[in-house]
Amino acid sequence: MGIAKIEDIIGQTVRRDIGRMKRFVEGQLEAAARSIMSTPNAHVGIVTGFFIRNAVPPSPETDGLGGMAHLAAALSNLGIPVTVISDAPCCKAVWAVTTELPKDVAFEITSVSAASVKSLRARLSDAPRPVTHMIAIERVSPASDGKPHREYGADMSDDTAPLHLLFEDPEWSRPWVTIGIGDGGNEIGMGVLPEQIIHHDIPNGPLISAAIPADYLIVSSVSNWGGWGLVSAMAMVAPRDVAARLLTDFTPERDRAYLTAAVDIGQAVDDSRIDRPATPKMSVDRLSWEQHAQVLSELRAHVDGYLAEPSHA
Repeated sequence: MGIAKIEDIIGQTVRRDIGRMKRFVEGQLEAAARSIMSTPNAHVGIVTGFFIRNAVPPSPETDGLGGMAHLAAALSNLGIPVTVISDAPCCKAVWAVTTELPKDVAFEITSVSAASVKSLRARLSDAPRPVTHMIAIERVSPASDGKPHREYGADMSDDTAPLHLLFEDPEWSRPWVTIGIGDGGNEIGMGVLPEQIIHHDIPNGPLISAAIPADYLIVSSVSNWGGWGLVSAMAMVAPRDVAARLLTDFTPERDRAYLTAAVDIGQAVDDSRIDRPATPKMSVDRLSWEQHAQVLSELRAHVDGYLAEPSHA
């Protein structure tokens, strides 16, 4: 089944049925992977960090951090420069995870002001090796009212830098390809989905649905899984020797190290509800690390099997 099997694994029903969102974006995972792998002198920016004010302590979610780490590790192992991007409220947890990466990556932090984001945008586009692809993973998008919202509707404006300006700004022509990865309908990239899907399939959809699109959208049941899916798809469109380097750190053991750093050092928290504030723990989206490890192992087994086929050069 190739990459379609990857889409099925990362889109399996967990907390909610994302079937219609998944079907709408079929094929975009492979297109995103081919876009990165076919670009000469690629330089990938990865935006992540979803801050939870009512957590104890106030911290970003664990989701998104592991997906960022696996993408950064895979690309770095190919010699592709990576710039990890977040904002001040999320920086400790994001930084903690980057310290576990096999190779150094650039790390950019903005304040929550638009001016700070626009300054970063100018630096990245004018750099000697400019960014060619910008990925957002589990990063909230403004909705139609111009404000970013939690899944239950809370306004996140005070805690969230407008990093969506790296993906969509009416005053600026983007010099890079954009990729959105999300699971809840309120993340950057989800703006490409038909309004009726988010409004009918996601709780509070009319309020929280993302207004910011991306060139390619990857929908998964947990955003980390979408990052893992992109690593898997990049390996499947690459020659065997390239895929082997890309997959060097694509293991449950490395994922546990990333999550441990996020929780123990960065104080990242699980998904938080109004009536049950989250605390730092080794889980993502209310699923234990062991459950996530099973998904990663399934992805790795499928990719390894595909690459072992005689037809794959």
